[in-house]
Amino acid sequence: MTAHQQDRAGDRAKRRDGARVRDRLPDRAGRRAAGGTAARAARRTRLALVVLAGLTGAAALAGCGDPEVFTGGKPPSPEGTITVVPHNGAHGVRADGRFEVRVPAGRLERVAVSRTGDAGRRSVTGRISADGLTWRPVPGRLRLGAKYTVDAVALDGAGHRIARHATFTTAAPVHRFVGHFSPQRDATVGTGLIFSMVFSRPIADRAAVERAVRVSARPGVGIAAHWFGRRRLDFRPRDRWRPGTVITVQLRLRGVKAGPNAYGTQRRTVRYRVGRDQVSTIDAARHTMTVRQDGRVVAVLPVTAGDDENPTYNGRMVILERHSMTRMDGDTVGFGGEYDIPDVPHAMRLTRSGTFLHGNYWAPPEVFGGVNTSHGCVGLKDIKGGGPNTPAGWFFGHSIVGDTVEVHNSPERTVAPDNGLGGWNMPWELWRAGSALR
Repeated sequence: MTAHQQDRAGDRAKRRDGARVRDRLPDRAGRRAAGGTAARAARRTRLALVVLAGLTGAAALAGCGDPEVFTGGKPPSPEGTITVVPHNGAHGVRADGRFEVRVPAGRLERVAVSRTGDAGRRSVTGRISADGLTWRPVPGRLRLGAKYTVDAVALDGAGHRIARHATFTTAAPVHRFVGHFSPQRDATVGTGLIFSMVFSRPIADRAAVERAVRVSARPGVGIAAHWFGRRRLDFRPRDRWRPGTVITVQLRLRGVKAGPNAYGTQRRTVRYRVGRDQVSTIDAARHTMTVRQDGRVVAVLPVTAGDDENPTYNGRMVILERHSMTRMDGDTVGFGGEYDIPDVPHAMRLTRSGTFLHGNYWAPPEVFGGVNTSHGCVGLKDIKGGGPNTPAGWFFGHSIVGDTVEVHNSPERTVAPDNGLGGWNMPWELWRAGSALR
């Protein structure tokens, strides 16, 4: 858990005071109008802020919801249903070690694996066995100094659909460092994407490393670097990128000395393109999200945001990842066994500390647009399994990594600049002051 996460967790602990098992609606006349039965149902709905590890750590499982929506209370365990080898959070994994995803019964429906390393983020090709029980990569050898992310969906022996998310990191070459980054070459991203690198080792000579990373744009625009600690280096312009901009990143880190016995290994050029401009503005007080593309309103969707005890962050955030389905588990964020939903649909991560914008199939309809019930996430109406024509399905289908999401009128503070790609919340002069070359 990062210091930022610990700070927020401490705030929650003070507010919680041992009463997290109580669900409630805020006492407002307009929200009482739904009636006794609907209000009692709404009180049982919960969304959750997901706390995952920071940019340099392994991702934890997500958490959002109420176990009462499942027959028998506790849903099937993703860990018991889907096994990932190496285990979630493993570090220093050998390149010739075993890598597989398997289920003891039922079948794997889909497995998506990506690798982040000296070549940026790349998809890993693999095959599901004919019996549906095992997935293995093709070819099987792992890359040194890389972070692997696994997202798998399976049906267990009883027909329950389960999602599993896991990460592990392979051993880095001795006395070498690499910078993990995304997007991959030739990707199309939203106008809010900040190019961000996280290094495999702390960087002592930040100026030397910054000089070896060049980010440029066509058409031209001023771009500045900003360090967050000694492992993370971000680049952005004063304002969001112009649609159609082509961004070129030149990494000339091979042989660069970053500190005692630490030398870079990367030398490559990556280009990607900025697509249309989409900004989605969430009004937490009105429970709405207004979606604008190229300045034109294309949709106004009802949402449910964070409740009074766990409000959603204010400020500009950026879609970091998109998952058609993921698991959300309250046990990973200090809320015990209050909720564990193995198949949350249309999940889009907004912060590394765990704010998601995602589909919600378990809440009654009057919650959306009417009341804030979550632990910090933002929920859109959906159906079990995720429907393409629901509000969540529509938004998921019209969003890409790098799109901007802005939250207003929440009682929470503004998201920290290093939480996800929250750097847009930092004034330009302060951002520029974070360069090691000034």
